[in-house]
Order: sequence, then C-alpha cells, then structure tokens
Amino acid sequence: MKNVKPKNKKKEQFRLAREDLIKTLLLVLFTALLTASIAWNSAFSVETTTGAALIIALLLVILYKDFVRYKPQIRNDYKLMILTGILLSGNLLIGHGLYFVLEGFTTWLGTIDPFLLVYAIPLATGSMLAALLIDIHTAILFTVITSFIAGLWLNNPLYPVYVFASGLTAAFGVIRCKKRSAIWRAGLSVSAVGMLTAVTITIFRGELFYLEVIAICGAALFSGILVATLVSALLPLFEYLFNVTTDISLLELLDLNQPLMRELLIEAPGTYHHSIIVGNLAEAAAEAAGVNPLLARVSAYYHDIGKIKMPDYFIENQMASVSKHDKLAPRMSSLILLSHVKEGVELAKKYKLPQVIIDIIQQHHGTSVQTFFYQKAKELHDNLTPLTEEDFRYPGPKPQSRVAALVLMADAVEAASRVLTDTSPARVSLLVDKIINHCFLDGQLDNCELTLKDIREIKTHFVYLLSSMYHKRINYPGFEIKDEDIDKKPAKTSTIK
Repeated sequence: MKNVKPKNKKKEQFRLAREDLIKTLLLVLFTALLTASIAWNSAFSVETTTGAALIIALLLVILYKDFVRYKPQIRNDYKLMILTGILLSGNLLIGHGLYFVLEGFTTWLGTIDPFLLVYAIPLATGSMLAALLIDIHTAILFTVITSFIAGLWLNNPLYPVYVFASGLTAAFGVIRCKKRSAIWRAGLSVSAVGMLTAVTITIFRGELFYLEVIAICGAALFSGILVATLVSALLPLFEYLFNVTTDISLLELLDLNQPLMRELLIEAPGTYHHSIIVGNLAEAAAEAAGVNPLLARVSAYYHDIGKIKMPDYFIENQMASVSKHDKLAPRMSSLILLSHVKEGVELAKKYKLPQVIIDIIQQHHGTSVQTFFYQKAKELHDNLTPLTEEDFRYPGPKPQSRVAALVLMADAVEAASRVLTDTSPARVSLLVDKIINHCFLDGQLDNCELTLKDIREIKTHFVYLLSSMYHKRINYPGFEIKDEDIDKKPAKTSTIK
C-alpha cells in the first residue's frame, strides 16, 4: 500500500509531460506553417524569418493562454487547438497563394499597381469560420493575430487596420447565423467595410487618385464575395471533419420532416406534442438566460426520442383508461422509464445527431428520482428486501450546461402542468416555483452555471407561456358538450339509393 501514492504521482507526472510535449509539437508545427505562409516567395533573410517565427510563436502562446482563461477545458481539447491552428495557417496560405496569382496577373497586365490588390486577399475568411465553428470571442482574438501576421508578411503598418476591420465585420456578421444566406450578407458587409477602410488608408497615405480608388473598391468588393464563397464551401467540410455543430446544422435538425421526428410523431404522438411545447419553453428561457435559443429548441425536440421504443408505457401516449404499469411491479416500471434515456442516446447515435444533443438527451433527467414509482414501491414494500431511493434515480449525469438544465426544467414543468385542474396564472406560478425549487434543492442544477437571476427569469418566462397555453375560451352556442352526451353513439350515415 505504501507504493500506491508514488506510482500515482509518477503516472500523473508522465501524463502532464506527455500533454506538454503534444502542445509543444503543435506550437512548433503551426509556427512553422504560419512562418512559411508569410516567407514563401518573399525576399526574407534568415534573420527576418527567424524573428517572424519567434513573433508568431509568441502570438500563438498568447492565444493559448487566453483560451485557457476563457475556455479552461481546452487544456485537453487537442481537436480545438488543431482546428484553430488550421484556420490560422490555412487562411494565410490561401491568402498568400491568391496574392501570388494576382501579382502575376497584374505584372503581366502592366497597368495596375500590384500593391493595391492586397485589398482583394480574403483574410476575413478565417475570422468568419472561427465565429461559426468556435465562438465570437475566439474570432476577435483570431482577427487580431491574423492582422499582426499580415502586417509582418507585407511589411506594411497600415494593412493590419484593413485586415482587422474586415475580419471583425465578418465575425460579427455571423454571430446569430440562422440561414446560409446570412453568410452572403456578411460577405457583402465585408466588401462595404473593406472599401471604406481601404479608401481611408489611401487618403492617409496621400495617394488618392481616380483610377486607384476604382481599383481599391473593386479589390475590396472581390474580397468580400470571395470570403462568402470560401466560407460556404469550407464550412460543411470543417463541420464534418471536426464534428462541430453550428447554428446552420441545427436549423436542418429543426425541420419536423426529419425521419426521426416523423417516427416520433407516428409511434408516440403524445411525446411528440410534449416535445414541441418543451421546445417553446426552452427557447424562451434560453433567450432570457443568454444562451443559444436554437440549440435549446432543437435539443428539446429530440430529448425524448427514446420513448419511440416502448411508447405505450408513457402516460402521454396511453389512449386506454387502464395503464400498462398497473400489472407491473414498481421496480419494473421504473426500469422501463429509465431505459428511455439509454434508448434515446442509441437512436441519436444511429441517426448521427450532434454530440451536444446526445449529451442533453443523456442529461435531461439528471439524477432525479421517479417519485411516483418510489412512493408506490414504499407502499408495497415487505421489509424483506432493501429499498432505497437510489434504485429509482436516473443514471445521469446531472446537466453539465445551461441548455441541458433548461431542457430538464422545461420538461418537468410541462409534464407537471398537465395535472392542473385550475390553470389560473397564480396556480401555474406556484407549480413552476415548486418544480424548479425542487430541481435546485435536489442538486440537479449544481454543474450548469445558472445564476439565481437566470432562474428568476426562467420562471417568469415559463409562467407566461404556460398561462398563455392554458387560456380560457367562451362556450360557442350549439356546441356545448354535456356529461350525458358522452355515452351517446354517433348517428349512422344513411345512403341514398
């Protein structure tokens, strides 16, 4: 037993040394690629190239340190590191390649200054892809680093201003990208901002001539169009290679004609309707909590797909007055209900749903207790076999993100609201308070970073939407249904001979 701690310490040291080695190799690799992207076909001396490599390495270390502060999980996320490195180096390599082609073309043409065509280089492509594939914070820092490296490449202190302005425009243009057409709108914005920035730089240099303005504006316009074209072509490739879920791919899953949603509608229509309402609740709460409302809605649509396997064992799909659980032991009923989470994960993997949605399917009940069957088991317990609350808990894990927590709460609130006989706003508010407070006290929200302010806003939106759904209607004259009318048989249709 004395040797256990030293062995564990050795393993930990080896693991840390291996991680540091991998990170160092990635730093060297991408430093070399970025240095090659700016030194290629340029009259750089050995000293200049070495200095550029050291500056690039410093910028990459700053990027990593910011990542660690902003996204601590990146310490072990090599996929995200590689994606960022490929975007940076690929962006500059493509830009340098295009500049080489344009430079040769203008030299052959002999009428346009090749330097003016630097405004046609689509370096904003990387910023737009970073915003779509990672997040806006990364895209901003990505743009800053790209601007510095572009300045080193062309040895021009003003060109980074152009790259920075067009890159930020590209990134902010796709923050809430709900359609692929938004990429083209962002591309045209890049063209407009690029024209303005390029002309401003030319005025500052005191070289504003009529032909130059036309050439500069044409180059900036071409750059924005090329940015939109490259992003449209490369985005699906990066989504596939790195298994990244963007808002655009989520929109495709939002289509209710997707095979999995059609199967849910046919096999478990009650669950389908429940999922749609949970989607409405989760989306409204997500907007209030400042998280991705589109991800919340899509996750809610698919959270209960595991009920497709045994739909009749879930009350929302039971048409008969007698429940199938009446003939089962509480423990068996509990196992059937528990299985819908596992079945949902398997179906999600079969239909290749994004990992973020699979995680939410797995976490949408957390480790909560099936209270109904646990109480029923306690009533029937014979004291001969042990009975614990843990036997009736979902396997979890607890929600690890704010979106997963929203889906958990929306699911619980919508299901509980079905038993209300008095659907007045006051009763709905009491129910929502009770359900969410129970989730909080049970520890289901411990790992999801929701604040008390977020929870208050979520409650308010849940109460508003549920109260609206259970609104009152007037009795239409001639269409009142009385209790004695329920047992009457419908009139037979007669045929005319």
